[in-house]
Amino acid sequence: MDQLTAFEALLFPSDGRNPHMVALMTSPSTMQDPHAPYSGVPVRVPHPEVYMDYIAEGLGHRAWKYHLVEALDYMNKKFTHPYVVFYPVISRDGMPFPINKCIREIQGRFFREECAWRGNIIVAKYRESPFSSMVNGSIADFPILRNYFMTHGAPGAVSSPANQAMVNMVLSTSQ
Repeated sequence: MDQLTAFEALLFPSDGRNPHMVALMTSPSTMQDPHAPYSGVPVRVPHPEVYMDYIAEGLGHRAWKYHLVEALDYMNKKFTHPYVVFYPVISRDGMPFPINKCIREIQGRFFREECAWRGNIIVAKYRESPFSSMVNGSIADFPILRNYFMTHGAPGAVSSPANQAMVNMVLSTSQ
């Protein structure tokens, strides 16, 4: 019998509700962890799709992707407990996911539709590897994640230079 283990993660709902904590379930897997510092560590597959509205059913981890946040821009040291951001990529009906109103509000005047985060976004915390050493997050992680989302569009939405242009624009207006 598979043993499910839950870790506290932060959910940024697409419908504009406030971010809040959810129990991100994980299950054991036999796949290799591409981020593990050494092999042989048990891998746990997270199930963020439980919290993703309109996501394609029956695809499991193929219906979502993840992005690692190991530091904020201009930090010279990585977080001791980085973040993994889960976002949906395949919808039930093939239509785009709705723009995440919560993150859109965080971005304020720096919001750009072409690099918008879409759907419900789940953010978990980890130590050495996102799939073998998850740890519980808390609402205290919100300010760091707010700073990240304020200056970063969704991965793959636009090229890295466009994301950097957004970062530069935010920094220049805040001085």
